[in-house]
Amino acid sequence: MSSTLAPENRFILARDGLRLHYLDYPCPDATRLPLVCLPGLARTANDFFLAAQAAQQSGRRVLALDYRGRGRSEWDKDWRHYAPDVEEDDIFAVLADAGVTEAVFFGTSRGGLHAMRIARARPGLIRAAVLNDIGPVIEKSGLLLIKGYVGKMPPLQKMSDAAALMRLTASAVFPAITPEQWEIFARQTFEEKDGKIALRYDPELAHTLDDITAECDVENLWEHFAALANVPILALRGEKSNILSVETLDEMARRAPQLERHTVPGQGHAPLLLDQPTIERVMQFLNKQS
Repeated sequence: MSSTLAPENRFILARDGLRLHYLDYPCPDATRLPLVCLPGLARTANDFFLAAQAAQQSGRRVLALDYRGRGRSEWDKDWRHYAPDVEEDDIFAVLADAGVTEAVFFGTSRGGLHAMRIARARPGLIRAAVLNDIGPVIEKSGLLLIKGYVGKMPPLQKMSDAAALMRLTASAVFPAITPEQWEIFARQTFEEKDGKIALRYDPELAHTLDDITAECDVENLWEHFAALANVPILALRGEKSNILSVETLDEMARRAPQLERHTVPGQGHAPLLLDQPTIERVMQFLNKQS
């Protein structure tokens, strides 16, 4: 077992000059490939802190990224740059800065979509993957619900108000979350700024969902998933997920013979990665990888 060292805040410039942030959990005596953590659409590097600490202790260096416009990365003046191609160019810049040429990837929601696309664009880079509540087919009903809340929030004065709001709006889909976990999740989602509560991401991100309507067609990523199908995969699914269906997960397992699955009870999209059984299942998978 390696010792746990505090993560280091690292900043680099993207190709277009935007300032990007990532957390680097060092492991000087690393014996395994690094773990690269990619968050969801409006999420940040902080979502992975428990998994990152566990992986670090097992002998891995861990990188957790803030996409542009999220966390401690700079906001883009043009929301159209919050696009997969641009974000993946940023991911490659972070990997180059960290000297990482092959790794295990851990992607939540949008992060998992990035992993599929990267597997196709850079063969050999991803040696194994954990996909948190995401697959090649995204349920439109879930996307419409996400569109309904991204970038929107009532005025909040205290972090406890933010936690109470999250419990009020999401507890039906996350009945297993404890009050303490709601508090942690609130602090991962909001920050105290100038005496008020603010989002940890650029509200302009909401525009990336402008084209999602009840009538639209949602593109599938089966061709991209095929690039991951020859490496070990752990697919996490929230029991109450409205983004990853059981049918899609079954088809993923059919196409990827090394795929393992784990259902997170009492959670929806996407599991918060705050419960010990899920962290232990992730580590069980990671410990079998190089």
